Amino acid sequence: MHSPRLQIDIEKRLSNFNLRVNLSLESEILVLFGPSGAGKTQTLNAIAGLITPDRGEILFDGTTLFRSREREETVNLPARLRHIGYVFQHYALFPHMTALQNVAYPLKGDDAGGRALELLRQMNLDDLAGRYPHELSGGQQQRVAIARALAAESKVLLLDEPFSALDQSIRQRLHDELRALQSRTGLVVLYVTHNLEDALTVGNRLAIIHHGRIEQVGTIDEIFRSPRNTDVMEILGLPNIFQARVVEASKGCSLIDWKGLRMAVNRELSGETVSGYILPTEIELTDSSRCSDSDGTVPGTVISLRHSTTHHRLTVRLANGCELDVAIGKVETLRPGSTICLRIKEDGVIVAGTTIAR
Repeated sequence: MHSPRLQIDIEKRLSNFNLRVNLSLESEILVLFGPSGAGKTQTLNAIAGLITPDRGEILFDGTTLFRSREREETVNLPARLRHIGYVFQHYALFPHMTALQNVAYPLKGDDAGGRALELLRQMNLDDLAGRYPHELSGGQQQRVAIARALAAESKVLLLDEPFSALDQSIRQRLHDELRALQSRTGLVVLYVTHNLEDALTVGNRLAIIHHGRIEQVGTIDEIFRSPRNTDVMEILGLPNIFQARVVEASKGCSLIDWKGLRMAVNRELSGETVSGYILPTEIELTDSSRCSDSDGTVPGTVISLRHSTTHHRLTVRLANGCELDVAIGKVETLRPGSTICLRIKEDGVIVAGTTIAR
């Protein structure tokens, strides 16, 4: 089966940084993830034809949507001819039109109403076709907005923080519906969010954007197991980020030093320094009476303690002044001020910029 491809390679000077985006996506949901002001919405606007890049190229399935003069003859296809659906954060439904009329608005021909009703049926809204936006819930309004975005035979769907104002349970249901819609139709979907939970729930792949630049693109597993740099780790909000010195490196293993704390890494490292993070679930509590650097354990003091149904989440201050986020099973005697002994497992030390063998 033919898989359509959207290719973006553009630059655009903005007020506070230069937007430089190079992305390629096919029939999938690619999540463009990054903090507010990173250039996510401007990227969508450029793809949709709402703003014009300074240079570069945007292609969809062999058709040039935009091309700057430096490449060849200038091309800048109007937004209405790009067949790209765009769903905004605040729905942008016409308040004086019913759900059916909103979806039918971009359609032409005698069968516009029938096609609009079919799109509403795909979104499980056909029984609400006669209602006005103020008579619909937030989730229902957003599904109407998606149906309208698909009305003009769109092959590409852009979503800008589409579910951010909705409750968690509604967001989860809409994520499921979006994934099902993409699988059924083969759409190319670019989904913008700064909510990590949304990104991990809905996306096939992530593209991390920071200050106008794409820092890393990959599957969720690839990015979390091998983040490219400290910026990526900080944007993802990863715990226990460190900068360490490489002490020893041999075939298949290395030893690093983080402010006096020695940690084993299960791969050979190159260079003098590395950055990375430590998985809270890969730090274990050990016998505090036999805590010693010689056996890979380290003492610490519990600073704070957060409870869940199955785990404690601890903040532990080590002797070197660093703090660790630790997730362990329930231990009834733990409280702030408790002295404990920890062992950091080799598999829990993730070093940025390294490829992990599978």
